[in-house]
Amino acid sequence: MRVLAVDVGGTHVKILATGETEKREFDSGPKLTARQMVAGVKRLARGWRYDVVAIGYPGPVVHDRPVAEPHNLGAGWVGFDYAAAFGCPVRIVNDAAMQALGSYRGGRMLFLGLGTGLGTALIVDGRIEPMEIGHLPYLKHTYEDYVSDRALERHGKKKWRKHVLDVIKRLGAALEPDEIVIGGGNVRHLKRLPAHCRAGDNANAFKGGFALWEKDAGPRRKRSVRATPRKHRTPA
Repeated sequence: MRVLAVDVGGTHVKILATGETEKREFDSGPKLTARQMVAGVKRLARGWRYDVVAIGYPGPVVHDRPVAEPHNLGAGWVGFDYAAAFGCPVRIVNDAAMQALGSYRGGRMLFLGLGTGLGTALIVDGRIEPMEIGHLPYLKHTYEDYVSDRALERHGKKKWRKHVLDVIKRLGAALEPDEIVIGGGNVRHLKRLPAHCRAGDNANAFKGGFALWEKDAGPRRKRSVRATPRKHRTPA
């Protein structure tokens, strides 16, 4: 089965198909609608062969359907018929969950995606649960207000790093993971990572998208998705 993995972000939509080695991307932004995303992906994927599509969506997803409009994109995502638009079967998960799935090595793993917003997901013994922690109260606003792209631009790297490390510490203490994976494009701005943390890679979103269509890795009737764990590494 050939899979087209689509990673929908607040600044870019990135795609990769089974058997291809170079990703393709186009700009997204606050006016991008679901219909425009599909049109852009189909145009960008010309020449690639695929049977199914996996989409990482920047918002809550239940049973392969977005249940809230994204904070950093346009409207029209909830209720849109993605399978009809692509002309093939489609599976959709939260974008942080898709990258977490591709980053998983085993045990209890917390994923934090530092990008346009804050993506969060938790995997426990192969069972993945997307979360929306970024919009919960933190200090005077929300977590996302202190560790997002906008926060980095507003506060500068020094203060942004301080907030990121504090968020990692708080969430690590609350959820007690074996390890924390810090992904997203802004992980490169961190000078160091705390103990039991490792840097992720945006390319893992594609691995997660492919895994959604692997045997026993697709979405269940429940909200969570079964991941296929790799060999577990005990944090140093």
